[in-house]
Amino acid sequence: MNSAWPGFVSTIVAFLLASGRSLVSSAESAGPLTADEVIQQMLARSQQGEKGPETGDYTYTRFTITEELDASGKVKERKEKAHQVYCRQGVTSEKVLTVNGRPQTEGESRKTSHQEGESRENEGGSKRRHTDNQENYLTPDIVERFNFNLVGEQILNGRPSYQIAFAPKQPPLPAHHTMDRVLNRLSGTVWVDAEEFEIAKAEFSLGSEVQFLAGVIGCLKKLSFMMTRTRMEGGFWLNTSSVAEFEGRKLFSSIRVKTHSQCSDFHPLRLAG
Repeated sequence: MNSAWPGFVSTIVAFLLASGRSLVSSAESAGPLTADEVIQQMLARSQQGEKGPETGDYTYTRFTITEELDASGKVKERKEKAHQVYCRQGVTSEKVLTVNGRPQTEGESRKTSHQEGESRENEGGSKRRHTDNQENYLTPDIVERFNFNLVGEQILNGRPSYQIAFAPKQPPLPAHHTMDRVLNRLSGTVWVDAEEFEIAKAEFSLGSEVQFLAGVIGCLKKLSFMMTRTRMEGGFWLNTSSVAEFEGRKLFSSIRVKTHSQCSDFHPLRLAG
């Protein structure tokens, strides 16, 4: 299974996560925001470069299922992995616990983690900050590509949230890079916690196929993503579940992948055994 495609999708997801964190104003804002206010707040917070709140060190378990499908949608390969995730001083590291239900020895775990680390290095770094870096993704040029609409308010996990829809402007703005052409075809919805202004839920999809070098080197035919986040004790928000599916082609090889990730057993490291 080619690792470049998941990395490409991760870049898009990271942009939307960063966007979602700034789609609302401060707690002192009264009432729902208009679309214009949403955009202004998004740009203002991006330019300020504010860091997220200090969450301390913590650990949790992430279980991921990855399925590679054939042209008819049947599963060709299925892999299940459990990771223990550690976040220390803002840096995330992972340890492989099981692969397809089989516990990993220390040597196997180090080898698998090393291979995954190399893949992440090719995508931009094996160790990741667990706070969103808004400066990398939020610019006036990116914001200009979308129309935002405040749909309303909704209760998620017992907490009020803003529901905000986004879609590319029509006609789309000129695309100077590959990511511009992808963004010009993305639309979806984010739900933002109305008390702490953290993203609580997000979903988006690709509206039409994106070709790379006029389809010579490949194309992205389908992309969909859904995610939920939950507020943990102490005010930390954890990505508790996600489902993603993408379909494309790299040169002469077709790729169709579905992933499902579930996180649980969150503990501050000071309490973890």
